[in-house]
Amino acid sequence: MLTQALFIARRTDNTKNNGNTKMELTPREKDKLLIFTAALLAERRRARGLKLNYPEAVALITAAIMEGARDGRSVAELMHEGTTVLSREDVMDGVAEMIPDIQVEATFPDGTKLVTVHHPIV
Repeated sequence: MLTQALFIARRTDNTKNNGNTKMELTPREKDKLLIFTAALLAERRRARGLKLNYPEAVALITAAIMEGARDGRSVAELMHEGTTVLSREDVMDGVAEMIPDIQVEATFPDGTKLVTVHHPIV
């Protein structure tokens, strides 16, 4: 599920870095990478049977929406899928109440759209 991160590698001036390629990420790409990393950590903790905290829960749901958008799924499908990623049993006490909704600006094949998931943890 969480297997992609988008990077733009740009060739920089050879006199400054001895011919090495330097990876430069836009702020949006850095955000995507941070979400991906946090979601990967959350997946691993969940697989070990640990209950997720607030940032882990948000990252996991957000990453699922971003990946679904990348796969070309519709906004409506992702709004529903966002409610199925986690249950109350997957998160620490009180976390579900801390997340009334999640909004994700996701990149679809036809552009960027806002996906809002109301009550993502049931």
